[in-house]
Amino acid sequence: MRTILIILRKEFLQIFRNRGMLPIIFAMPVVQLLILSNAATFDVKNVRFALVDRDRSELSEKFAGHFSSSEYFTLTARTFFDRTAIESILEGSNRLAVVIPEHFEKDLYRKGNAPVQFLIDAEDGYSAGIIQAYAEQIVAAFNEEILELRLVPVDLSSMGNSVLPDIRIISTNWYNPELEYIDFMVPGILVVLVTMIGMFLSGMNIVREKEIGTIEQINVTPVRRYQFITGKLLPFWIIGMGELTVGLIIARFVFHVPMLGSYALIYCVAAVYLLVVLGMGVLISTVTETQQQAMFIAWFFMVIFVLLSGLFTSIESMPTWAQNLTLLNPVRFFVDIMRRIMLKGAGPADITPETIGLGLYAVSILGFAVNRYRKTSE
Repeated sequence: MRTILIILRKEFLQIFRNRGMLPIIFAMPVVQLLILSNAATFDVKNVRFALVDRDRSELSEKFAGHFSSSEYFTLTARTFFDRTAIESILEGSNRLAVVIPEHFEKDLYRKGNAPVQFLIDAEDGYSAGIIQAYAEQIVAAFNEEILELRLVPVDLSSMGNSVLPDIRIISTNWYNPELEYIDFMVPGILVVLVTMIGMFLSGMNIVREKEIGTIEQINVTPVRRYQFITGKLLPFWIIGMGELTVGLIIARFVFHVPMLGSYALIYCVAAVYLLVVLGMGVLISTVTETQQQAMFIAWFFMVIFVLLSGLFTSIESMPTWAQNLTLLNPVRFFVDIMRRIMLKGAGPADITPETIGLGLYAVSILGFAVNRYRKTSE
């Protein structure tokens, strides 16, 4: 134990003496969390749209007002020509054109229905689907309003003496009532940042010893492999837990992400998860000779882990082979656990399979990394 504490002291001194590493450890994750949590969002707000109102009636103005008063849409242009609206979409100045045809009010009064056209920029298919859904919700609200005001006649002759049916759909969103996408993204981004810090720093640490030549001096000492690896990993495990703490504080007080579960449970799972990440970093360091090589290999795995984590793309939407591949991805499990604890209030029983998987992953990867590290003298 005394040997491990000596190595631990040496590692912390080495970390804090490295002026270039301090910003990477303390400043970079905070800045990335603040920026990425706002930038990496699939929320679609302030959609610029052009209005083509060829009817110019009171009812068409009321319909257009539902769009311009919504927080999701911003009216940028009014025109009487479809071509002008289409050109604004082609130029990128608008993403939606709402076309209200002639006789819109007359058709609603006489027939009870009237067509309205939406021209949506579908270059980004996901955003186009969201815009369409928002537009349909506004149309539904407008329909409900004119029916309640009885602006549109209803033929009751076929209904006999029965009462006019009034079917309402009231939806309730669980775990994220306001549908704030930032609440969904922040826990996942926090996992990615902790992973990057742990993997990159631990991966480059031993390689740095190789580059400056001190690894040979350590190898000829009576320090055992497990003592050396433990002394190397423990500082970054502590730093990783500290980064997680800072991230959780930012998530709660800056982004107001709810915490319905237990912080203690998050820290218990994070303690195991960081062993997985640090073990990967050590494993990378055993197969590389320079910090540049270690950085490239760590980045290669990070890209795959992030894309297969379910952070940006739902795992259920992936091909079957990709879904099976995610079962080997520890980031996927911790992202899922973080979201479930913070947003759903999941308890230990709810995350047992994922936690056991991370534990097995940690034991196997650390065992392999320690076995892979070779000393010239023991």
